[in-house]
Amino acid sequence: MSTRKHTALPKAQILIEALPWLVRHNGKTVVIKFGGNAMVDEELKAAFAQDVVFLHHAGLKPVVVHGGGPQISAALDRHGIVSEFKAGLRVTTEDAMDVVRMVLAGQVQRELVGLLNQHGPLAVGLTGEDAHTITATRHRPEIDGELVDIGRVGEITDIDTGAIEALLADGRIPVVSSIARSQDDGHVYNVNADTAAAALAAALGAETLMVLTDVEGLYEDWPDSDEVISRLTASQLEKLLPELSSGMVPKMEGCLHAVRNGVTTARVIDGRVQHSILLEIFTDEGIGTMVVPDEKPHGQGES
Repeated sequence: MSTRKHTALPKAQILIEALPWLVRHNGKTVVIKFGGNAMVDEELKAAFAQDVVFLHHAGLKPVVVHGGGPQISAALDRHGIVSEFKAGLRVTTEDAMDVVRMVLAGQVQRELVGLLNQHGPLAVGLTGEDAHTITATRHRPEIDGELVDIGRVGEITDIDTGAIEALLADGRIPVVSSIARSQDDGHVYNVNADTAAAALAAALGAETLMVLTDVEGLYEDWPDSDEVISRLTASQLEKLLPELSSGMVPKMEGCLHAVRNGVTTARVIDGRVQHSILLEIFTDEGIGTMVVPDEKPHGQGES
């Protein structure tokens, strides 16, 4: 009897530590951008699926958004299409777009839906094309003062959350591929998954945006120090943006967009750590960088 009591007690203490967070997040929507190493490592993939299902059963409403950089590059190689990047974005020709769509909606999304559905009839896959979820127009980045055509890469112009909200109301977990319908023609666009996750989080009025990365968070003084900034405001982040590495820019711009548009917190977390999502949401420690809205001046109401 005493042994049994002894081994069970730490489990009970862990569950009780999560209680205030369970209460706080109950019924809230959380948008999770799935990416980086967590997408290619089998154990991390399985742990990610467990975390998302746990959030669902704990009373939260998770929405998963994914891209598929490594898988797209591998598929383009197999099709003999060269991967080219400009301004940190993949140049997407019409031929490449067919492959991107096939990989995202037919491979990465299917695998993720399958992993989640090992735990019950929960996940439903869709792309931004479905029910006008994500609409985009052609994105032309500026390089050395000139606008550059990088093909079918989209800039999001509109979000329709109807299909996602219907799935959440039905107790499902939406899994969204970062492809958008075109506002201007009958084609589709490849959109950055960090940007898509942030736009969806804002449109859904999510409590939290979580972006999985392959780093511990935003570093204080990289490369001279590996101290992670655990919390910063929107304005502090805006000042840092010009100094960030190109891969981190869309993630942090996404976090900034989210908290400036009604999302309570946006977090960049280390997807290389198993169960990083649970650690971030349900413990005191937190394991990444959290971005919060700027504090309103004292006495100022909601505008």
